[in-house]
Amino acid sequence: MPKPILNGRRGRLATSATQTLSSLATLLPILLGVVLLTGLLLEFLPVEAMADWFGQSAFLDALTGAIAGSVAAGHPVTSYVLGGELLERGVNLIAVTAFLVSWVTVGSIQLPAEMLLLGRRFA
Repeated sequence: MPKPILNGRRGRLATSATQTLSSLATLLPILLGVVLLTGLLLEFLPVEAMADWFGQSAFLDALTGAIAGSVAAGHPVTSYVLGGELLERGVNLIAVTAFLVSWVTVGSIQLPAEMLLLGRRFA
């Protein structure tokens, strides 16, 4: 009698795997586009240019950092290097913190992909 239960599980596993691969094939071009767009944006906005945006008051630096970080979203691992480079160039710690937090968490470039993947209300 255990055989039908096992066959049922295998059937559900095969159905789930097929659905997962179908979803991945649908989302792969979107995710690739987001990664390429982020890479292009980061290539055109070098650290030296970003360091020149800062230097006003702490409030304006934090606001500039938050806006710039939300547009130029990136991976958390690269934020350590980028944050260190900005600090070496004399950027305020508040601005670097605002930039890195929005860099990792907000990501307006990634918003269309998140809306397709997770739903509009969740994104």
